[in-house]
Amino acid sequence: MILVTGGLGFIGSHTVQALLDAGEECVLVQRRTPEPPAGLFNAPVAVEQADITDLRALLDIGTRHKITGMVHLAGSMPWPPSPDQPVEATRKAIGGLLNVLQAAQDWGVRRVGVASTIGVYDLGTEGPLTEDTPLAMSSGHLIPTFKKIGELLNGHLADATGIDVINYRISGIWGPRDPHGPLFFAAPELVHAAVRGTEPDLSPLPGPAYAEDALDLCYVKDAGRAIALLQLADRLHHRTYNVASGRATANAEIIAAIKKVVPDARIELPTGGTAARNHLDITRIQQDTGYRPAYDTERATADYVSWLRAGNAL
Repeated sequence: MILVTGGLGFIGSHTVQALLDAGEECVLVQRRTPEPPAGLFNAPVAVEQADITDLRALLDIGTRHKITGMVHLAGSMPWPPSPDQPVEATRKAIGGLLNVLQAAQDWGVRRVGVASTIGVYDLGTEGPLTEDTPLAMSSGHLIPTFKKIGELLNGHLADATGIDVINYRISGIWGPRDPHGPLFFAAPELVHAAVRGTEPDLSPLPGPAYAEDALDLCYVKDAGRAIALLQLADRLHHRTYNVASGRATANAEIIAAIKKVVPDARIELPTGGTAARNHLDITRIQQDTGYRPAYDTERATADYVSWLRAGNAL
């Protein structure tokens, strides 16, 4: 049975479905919501309500389920950030990651996967970013800061415990059940606005959006399947894997794909973008798991629009 922290979340729910499709049983650990919404999964799952910062509550789950693998997608960072008690918030965030690895050691788990982010890279550089790309010690944002710390701790504890601890450097995830909107990039709001019949509200972005702006956008169903493949592979040759599409997708491509299914969408963006164009190299995960993205831009966009038009959250 695979334990998934954050298994009812955006990436987590799609990862759980991919694990179920592969014939695995799953137990989901959630801090708040005790039950999955009706119809979320096509097979039964167990749900345990526990805070991973509470080691006793986490270990108690192992008395009710035989845990053979773990996928840690719940945030091990103080998010949302707050100026109140930053030392205690940091202690809890890192403690949650350590508790997951402590539980893995106590239960004799062979492999633990841990979410990291594309943000650990210098995104101002051009071209493909490989897992061996040197990382800066500094970081301009809380999320990549804690992900870099986590990757270092994971490497140390993998050596010390013998557990196969795998880092997922996840890039530009978008698709059904996205809770972020245009917090990091424009694509989700472009799709939502097209289905709503409104102009997109991109004000949450850190800067103006242009048609030429490009990012390695990975459809969430592909990301969930990639993580499941990494969890279930008989043998992995590395500790860090890019989870991505392996190509840069510009906003202009997203807009063109949207207009194929919503011809009257009011989602134009100005030209003039000068951001670096890069993407994550996925050679490593392809070689070790056989992963190939199943959703190109047009298929992903059509699937997302269909999901929204079916009456899901706008």
